[in-house]
Amino acid sequence: MRRAAAVDRNQSEIIAALRAVGATVQPLHSVGQGCPDLAVGYRGITYLIEVKDGAKPPSKRSLTDPQIEWHGGWKGHVAVAENVKDALTIIGALRGVVS
Repeated sequence: MRRAAAVDRNQSEIIAALRAVGATVQPLHSVGQGCPDLAVGYRGITYLIEVKDGAKPPSKRSLTDPQIEWHGGWKGHVAVAENVKDALTIIGALRGVVS
């Protein structure tokens, strides 16, 4: 049996900030198998974002082996966000937003 997917402490904050700038967000963390945590739609483009907790030590926020494999095989856009600023930068919505 598969265990419940872990959700990073800052994921809800990142989702709220993305939605506040007009993005649509679909959490994907329960998919597992290395799939990124969020599908984000913004201005006609879909972004896949892996959320990592930037407050944790670097060894605790690195990609897992399944995530490395998934990211390496993906033919589209995928990025890692450790905080709100990262997430907004990824989708190009940082202008005028303070984190």
